[in-house]
Amino acid sequence: MKIQAFMLRNFIFKVINILLCLALIFAGASAVSADVYVKAFLEGANFSGRSLQGYQFNESDLRNASFVNADAQGVSFFAANMKEANLTGANLSYSTLDNARLDKANLTNAVIEGSFAYGTSFNNVIIEGADFTDVDLRTPIRQKLCKLAKGQNPTTGRLTRDTLECD
Repeated sequence: MKIQAFMLRNFIFKVINILLCLALIFAGASAVSADVYVKAFLEGANFSGRSLQGYQFNESDLRNASFVNADAQGVSFFAANMKEANLTGANLSYSTLDNARLDKANLTNAVIEGSFAYGTSFNNVIIEGADFTDVDLRTPIRQKLCKLAKGQNPTTGRLTRDTLECD
């Protein structure tokens, strides 16, 4: 039953993304100078301090990539391999992280507010000061992150434990 709910949730999310893209196209939205990296090999790439709004890194290899203090609001990292990526101080608000692998990633002081991360892997991550407000996470992942949660986000002022809704 859980697998069916997960598949339905993913399907709905994909349909919404497609409809939003089509709405922008038909509304005559102006071109945005954003890069699209699909299945790209970007291991060790440095995106630190950059504005990445509108970018897509779907299914890309971003192992050991650096996003320190990057503005990655609304960026799609769907199914990206971000193992050991450095996301210290990055703003990932309202991003798509679903099915991404953030194993051993550094999320110190990152803002992940409102992001979709339901199928994301968070093994051995550093989350001190990270803000997970309204992030869609599976219950076992939330519980695992609560065991690591500490600190306060310097940007939002929120405690990591509170944003994860830990007991």
